[in-house]
Amino acid sequence: MTTSKGLRTDLSDDEERLRQLGYTQVLARRMSAFSNFAVSFTIISILSGCLTLYGFGMNTGGPAMLIWGWVAVGLMTLIVGLAMAEVCSAYPTSAGLYFWAHRMAPRRSAAAWAWFTGWFNVLGQVAVTAGVDFGAASFLGAYLNLQFGFTVTPGRVIGLFAVILIVHGLLNTFGVRIVAFLNDVSVWWHVVGVAVIVGALTFAPSHHQSASFVFTHFVNNTGWHSSLYVGLLSLLVAQYTFTGYDASAHMTEETQQASTSGPRGIVRSIWLSWIAGLVLLLGFTFAIQSYSGTLNSKTGVPPAQILLDAVGATGGKLLLLVVIGAQLFCGMASVTANSRMIYAFSRDGALPYSRVWHRINDRTRTPTNAVWLAAAGALVLGLPYLINSTAYAAVTSIATIGLYIAYVIPTFLRLRQGDRFERGPWHLGRWSRPVGVVAVAWVVVITILFMLPQTSPVTAQTFNYAPIAVLAVLGFAALWWLASARRWFLNPDHPRSDAPAPAGRSEVHM
Repeated sequence: MTTSKGLRTDLSDDEERLRQLGYTQVLARRMSAFSNFAVSFTIISILSGCLTLYGFGMNTGGPAMLIWGWVAVGLMTLIVGLAMAEVCSAYPTSAGLYFWAHRMAPRRSAAAWAWFTGWFNVLGQVAVTAGVDFGAASFLGAYLNLQFGFTVTPGRVIGLFAVILIVHGLLNTFGVRIVAFLNDVSVWWHVVGVAVIVGALTFAPSHHQSASFVFTHFVNNTGWHSSLYVGLLSLLVAQYTFTGYDASAHMTEETQQASTSGPRGIVRSIWLSWIAGLVLLLGFTFAIQSYSGTLNSKTGVPPAQILLDAVGATGGKLLLLVVIGAQLFCGMASVTANSRMIYAFSRDGALPYSRVWHRINDRTRTPTNAVWLAAAGALVLGLPYLINSTAYAAVTSIATIGLYIAYVIPTFLRLRQGDRFERGPWHLGRWSRPVGVVAVAWVVVITILFMLPQTSPVTAQTFNYAPIAVLAVLGFAALWWLASARRWFLNPDHPRSDAPAPAGRSEVHM
């Protein structure tokens, strides 16, 4: 990679592998391995996921489940990521999960496996974007309230949410190189930011919570009577945080040495987030200054109150800006990855008005129409917050369920292939089967778990609408499949009328 000649060779290899998979190079292949990792690490964003659901976790299991749940879920997520990374190495294309499913499924049902995998992936990606930018809007509202007396209402949070989505859409439309640079900066922002925040929470407070409180104190403010049920529900904090690392797969058509850079990006983003997230959660939980069974917060954002109580108003607001910055980085990267998934799926004609969404901007060589669809879809998912107080937890459940179903389908199909699976240069060797079995079992458990009610009694204001969103998308995809898509999706002999022009895709050999 040190000479232009060496770079040209690497790019030719990447383009040749893409051609073998049935696609021609259209997107600009500018990303390094570090940049590929940076996108996934930024979307996982422990300063976003951990902290936006921190209050939920403290009421649903408390400190004990926040800490031990993070340890357990991190391990299981690493197993899921390892299984995905092996498949990513074999099929480095921005289509990602649904393309993997198509290549590994039985021939007669391959298109159906791909179709539903893709729709779950789209749902999860849009919900992740919604969750991240909605969380950023909540934290930004808290900061504006502290600094300027800004009154936070559901309507104003939605307004901030919309503004943030617009900014992220504009950056991904007109500032492509800036986005790539900011993704690299985001890695250091998160690492240094966590170090600064944890350092301040360690040395500044007048007192700290005991180790017994942090590691063993269990809390149930949900209304449910089963501690086991409540403890399992608390796993949403960690599992939602560990989403979005499929971005490394979706960015492979823009990454150099994609067959190794993509899978390494997936795995590195998970284990580094696992370690840094544990440090962050310990720092915040030890630093709680006053606790009486609940975390009282004048701002409505418990982590912000912990910062204010621990380091004072000025220091707390400065550290809050660090958190908000990380969340904005995360949302920007999420829009990027989401748009690439939409681009790839519409390239195969799988979305309504696909010709619109797979168009490439001639100047930037990026799918700018898909960027705005991603932003608009995220806004729609966040709107129920105007009438539903638990909407954010529902959005995070939708993101987790949608993505992990899409994550595990290729893993399941890879297990069915056994020795017939053609490995890429990055693989698990003899560990492939046990890792895959554990990954599939874990995703089955969390898919059921996060569709269940989160508070009792269940009312219109507290209803977990994740099952409705998941079933609505599944129902729409199923009806479209039966009515039309089964005849043309990923079928080169029967292309859809609004499928891409041949210049964007070569003949498909599946």
